[in-house]
Amino acid sequence: MSSIGLAQASSFNALNNNALNNSEIKVRRASQGSEPEILGDIYLEETNMVIWQRELSETLKNSVDIFAKANPTFQASMTVTPQTVLASIGQSLGDTAQQELSENIAELVEMFCCLFELKRVGLRLTVLNRAMCPKFHVDRVPTRLITTFQGIATEWLPHQKVNREKLGLGSNGKPDSESGLYQNPHDIQQLSCGEVALLKGELWEGNEKAGLVHRSPALPVGESRLLLTLDFSG
Repeated sequence: MSSIGLAQASSFNALNNNALNNSEIKVRRASQGSEPEILGDIYLEETNMVIWQRELSETLKNSVDIFAKANPTFQASMTVTPQTVLASIGQSLGDTAQQELSENIAELVEMFCCLFELKRVGLRLTVLNRAMCPKFHVDRVPTRLITTFQGIATEWLPHQKVNREKLGLGSNGKPDSESGLYQNPHDIQQLSCGEVALLKGELWEGNEKAGLVHRSPALPVGESRLLLTLDFSG
């Protein structure tokens, strides 16, 4: 074969390989809205994160701030149903001043169960004074609800900005800022306190290698956050 023929064959193979690679690239995006109905967008194939841009009442923010400062090591983990969550959370908090927080959490549990046709969920409510998961990662779950009631909230990366080969062991022990996981610090996005997010994970059918990449934020000295997560429960 002539050198021209070899070059043409090489170009043809490269195009085919690029086409194959491109066909494997999954387009994923975040869906955002100010009404709770936006949470239904989690069922869209191209969506790997949904953000309900809600705001907490001033009374709730004030009471949660007082609770977090008075209970810096508070942790609660339980399985609840929409029928039992209000009593279970109220008993765990042990503070009648947190009725609004209990009712807010109960509403989220009811919405989560309704959205995914669940009878029960795994609930974690924790006061944190350090980053629980400081490196960017994906969750091996179908989807997870996360919201921060007090303090700074979860950081995340848009799907198309991530070099997924640098996740986990692929970072070679380097911090996220040096591993090549992302190219620009401005690529890092952050939820706001009070916002409710659904993070689609690796175990959602059809979402393999497209789970939302996120991490816990670094906390300034002396500050804390109150974090709620909801997960599917068997």
